[in-house]
Formats: sequence, structure tokens, C-alpha cells
Amino acid sequence: MQSLIEYLRSATGGSLSLGVGVTLTVVLGLWALLESLRAVGRLYGDRQQQQASRQKLRAEVQEVKLRCRELEQSQAGWNGSRKFTVFKKVAECEDVNAFYLKPHDGRPLPAFKPGQYLTFQLDLPGRDKPLIRCYSLSDSPHQKDYYRVTIKKEKAPPDKPEWTHGAGSSYFTDVVKEGDILNVKAPTGHFFLDMTRMNPIVLIAGGVGITPMLCMANAIAASGSKREAWFFFGVRNQREHIHKAELETLAAEHENIHLHVCYSRPSPGEVKGKDYQHEGRVSIELLKELLPSNNFEYYLCGNGAFMKSITDGLEAWGVPEKDVHFEAFGPATVKKKTVAPTASETVHLAKLEVTFSRTGKTVRWEPSAGNLLDFARSQNVKIDSGCCAGSCGSCSVAIKSGAVDYITPPTSTPEAGTCLTCVCRPKGNLVIDA
Repeated sequence: MQSLIEYLRSATGGSLSLGVGVTLTVVLGLWALLESLRAVGRLYGDRQQQQASRQKLRAEVQEVKLRCRELEQSQAGWNGSRKFTVFKKVAECEDVNAFYLKPHDGRPLPAFKPGQYLTFQLDLPGRDKPLIRCYSLSDSPHQKDYYRVTIKKEKAPPDKPEWTHGAGSSYFTDVVKEGDILNVKAPTGHFFLDMTRMNPIVLIAGGVGITPMLCMANAIAASGSKREAWFFFGVRNQREHIHKAELETLAAEHENIHLHVCYSRPSPGEVKGKDYQHEGRVSIELLKELLPSNNFEYYLCGNGAFMKSITDGLEAWGVPEKDVHFEAFGPATVKKKTVAPTASETVHLAKLEVTFSRTGKTVRWEPSAGNLLDFARSQNVKIDSGCCAGSCGSCSVAIKSGAVDYITPPTSTPEAGTCLTCVCRPKGNLVIDA
């Protein structure tokens, strides 16, 4: 203490009172500075809290809007078929066209969940009954004036020229034109993005499987949501790059949507970094390289081989099965794991026989087939199909004897004496008209 007093006297020319005053001034200055820093910290914290509150409020408002749209959907929906006019047909790339549809009666359109599809009843020449086909909606549910589907003409494989082209997709590509009227069932489907959630997602598409993924990405963008979305899309080259300009605009205008396009066979003149981001296929290795972690919810759509490679890779990466949602097209599908049957159930199932009366085949049921439609395909028995989700009814066949169990409840009620083969399996020995 004595040394401090001596220091103050020497520093202030021997005046102790002046030294004390200087000290107090310094202390008060430091105290004021500390209080200012505390005030700035409190202000920053308050602003952060206010920003979080605003984000939460926006999410709640968005959820209310979506619930209102769902209510509108239930009120504005329709049973059976409704007539729609093709008011615009746009060639997107090689063998791919986008069809813009407006209700012929001019009445309001119900909302739909991003990822769902439309079911078409097509009256093709030479057929005794309408051809049923399902195509995913490819634009945002926030488009209230029209629906859009994007359809690729499915051609016979080069190594099997004897096969016929896809009947439904060929009809849309070669026959349907602007001004035509089509019979359409209301949007449906169990594969969709829950827009009331804000968790980060990964969208993975191969070829024309981009349609439900683009619908989901457009829904995020149109809603103003800041939900993080990584979008991986694989095609051979620009000739197959569906909705190229729309995708690029989507990624450029929304920083929360990260687009990665993969060309497996880029053509001369196509520029990496401009036309596409990666050379090669969409793979689990690419996901591991780019994603900050595996802690996402994954939505996938593509052909069977593409889907299987990705789903197997995600499983090996440790992604929980509940976080992987998919919709496959074509005869090959990816199946969710099911609970293994008990020993007594296995014995019972192994004894079952399925008879395809029209084809003249009686074969032992294979539980690994999953459903009657896939089992019929494995036996080279042709059964028409559409949605493969128990909605469109196109896989319905008559039951001549026996009964079936439904693996998942069908959304459309089958007619008496028939079954929807895409979602059922035999309950006992079964004879069906196929």
C-alpha cells in the first residue's frame, strides 16, 4: 500500500489527491467499458433469440398454411376420373415431355403432397378397357392453376428389339397434343415429403426418377423454407438432362438447395462445372465425399438397379432404415425389410400353391417375392400394373378360389371377388385369373 501511495505521489508530482483521482477515473472507465461489453453481449443474445423466434413463427405459419391447403384438398378433391385439358406440352430433352394440365370444368384444384402422382385412364385404340398409368407430379403443390407431369417415352431395350415400347408413355409422347382432354384421378401416393418438418434432406434421382424429387425441391423453394436440401441427379449426358434450366435456376436462386448433377457419359462439348458437376454415376462414395455427415433423411427414385445400389450403400453407411424413403419404377423394385416369419408360418407358407389359370401354371409360393404382382412377374406371368401402391386398381385380378392377405391396406377398395396383386399375398392355396 505504501509503495502504491509513493508511486501515485511520484506520478502526479507529489499530489496524493490527484493520484487517487486518476486511479478512480481509470477504474470507472474500465467499469464503464465492461458494462458496455455486457450490454452488447445482451443485445446480441436478444437479437439471436428474436431471430430464432421469428424463424419458429415462420415455420408455424407455414404449417398452418399447409394444414389449410390439406383441408382445401379434402373439400376440392374428386372421386373417380375428372377431365383435364392439356394446355401446354413442352419437349424437355430427348424422348421427354412435360404436360401441363388444367381442369376442364374450371373448378379449383386440390393441393397435393410433393412426391405424389396422378393416375390416368387412357383410351387406346384396340384395347377393350382403359390403360391405367401413374405419373409423378413434377411441379410444386403451390402452383394452384395447373398440374404438371413429366413423362419419358420408354423404348424397348437395344438388346431386345422384339419387346414393345411402353404403351402409356408412347401414347403421351406420340399421340397426346395440346388441347386434348384426359381422364385423371386425384393425386395420391404414400411417397412424399412432409413439408411441416424442417430437418435436412437428401434427394437422389436417376433418369426420369427426377420427377417427384423436382416436385419436392420446388415445394421447398416456393414455400420460402430455408430447409437444407442436397439434390443428386444422375443421367448419361445433356440429351437426358430433364428440366435442366429449371434445376439450374432453382439452385442459383436458393442457397439452401445444393445441386449435384452427374453425367456418366458426357458428350463432347459438355462442360464440367457448367453443364454438370461430376463425371460418373451417383454413388454412395460421392455422398460420403460431399455430405457433412450421414445425418439426413433420404428420398430416392429411379430404376431398380440404381435404387438397390444406393439403399445398400446407405445401410452400410449406418443410415437408419426409417430415414430412407424410396419409390422405384419398372419391374425391379427395392423392398423394405420385413419381420421374418415364425417357424410355423414358414412351414405354412412353403406349402402354398398359386395357380395362374389363364396361363396354365401352378407354382409353389415364394415368400421372398413379397406380393402377388412381383411373384407373377418372376414366373413370366403378365399382370398389368400402375402405381404398385394399391391405389390405381390396374393390377386387379379375379380370384377364382382361395383368399389373400393385404400386406398394406389398399387406398382403393377392390371389387368383390378380386384382389390388388401389388399389395397382397396368398392366405392359402390360391387360383387367380391371370
